[in-house]
Amino acid sequence: MADKSILIVDDTEINRGILSEIFKSDYAILEAENGRKALALIAQKKDEIAAILLDIVMPEMDGFRLLEELFKHRIPDKIPVLMITADSSAETERKCYENGASDVIHKPFDSVIVKHRVKRAIELNMSRQDLEQKVSDQTKVLKKQFLVLKKQEERLREMNSRIIDTICTIVEFRNLESGYHLKRIKGFVQILANVAMRNYPEFGLTPHKIEVITNASAMHDIGKITVPDAILLKPGRLTPDEFDIMKSHTTRGCEIVKMLADLQDKEYLEVSYDICRHHHEKYDGKGYPDGLKGEEISIAAQLTSLADVYDALVSDRVYKSAFAPSKAYEMIKNGESGIFSTKMLACFDIARPEMEAMVARTKAEEEATESNGGIGQLSQ
Repeated sequence: MADKSILIVDDTEINRGILSEIFKSDYAILEAENGRKALALIAQKKDEIAAILLDIVMPEMDGFRLLEELFKHRIPDKIPVLMITADSSAETERKCYENGASDVIHKPFDSVIVKHRVKRAIELNMSRQDLEQKVSDQTKVLKKQFLVLKKQEERLREMNSRIIDTICTIVEFRNLESGYHLKRIKGFVQILANVAMRNYPEFGLTPHKIEVITNASAMHDIGKITVPDAILLKPGRLTPDEFDIMKSHTTRGCEIVKMLADLQDKEYLEVSYDICRHHHEKYDGKGYPDGLKGEEISIAAQLTSLADVYDALVSDRVYKSAFAPSKAYEMIKNGESGIFSTKMLACFDIARPEMEAMVARTKAEEEATESNGGIGQLSQ
């Protein structure tokens, strides 16, 4: 290692001479008789130095003070420092190690021991630096791979979301509704959920959960694809038997959600299933299919239920004309469309202006699309 140097820092010339003789055949030798000169040499030649042999007892700046200065500049992270001392007490050795020394060399010097300890310190330091570099390189590779996988996952999630939205919109078309219905449902759910997150922390809503619930709400009526046209599009009142078939869209929707499991992650699948099954449950227990009551109904199902009822009221359906948003608001508040929790109604109060604005905006978009000969938006 002739291209590397050993720095010997000792105020006694004879000690520097002895150590120089030990290492001169393997290393270039740098000498400093005090700590300040050593600092100057290290600043100039730190990339060349393989190890520093540092005497503890020196004038001007002793070994421990110099070691402290070196640590300020993180030198011992790159260059092993071995302390030189005539004191063989455990207390002195402990202090050396506690202050960051790699090893301790005792006076008088034994050339074999000194060589071995310095060689070991240098090799350990080189191995550590090599390992750190490999870890750093591998970390960079892993980060790049992670970013690639993350982008692929995002693209896959986006593609799956579009597929599911398209399937759900086809159901809406069959129900003689445009893709704007799903756009409004998702918009209403997101608006209500954000209000609920700000005002009712007990719901446990987070931005991530709101995103999942909002996207999953598009699945709420997917089970209607199994309902016969004669019932789905009937303009008049349904018979009890017909209504039973119509209600089955909740449980049939759950079956379809299971069939789409490969297109959804576990969390999205669970929320979609819950919304499909329970978006017609009512807070007083008079909903279907399970007759859930109160907080037995998940926040995801409650949000979707309110959004669905509101959109049904403000939209034209085969069995009725659209109500004005103000009328729809009063009907929901008065319990004419089923009972909702006081907290959900309080959120509805706060969200009402934003929801009414969305109704006006999407209806204007829908009318513009129809006037241009379009058929609505397949996915929003």
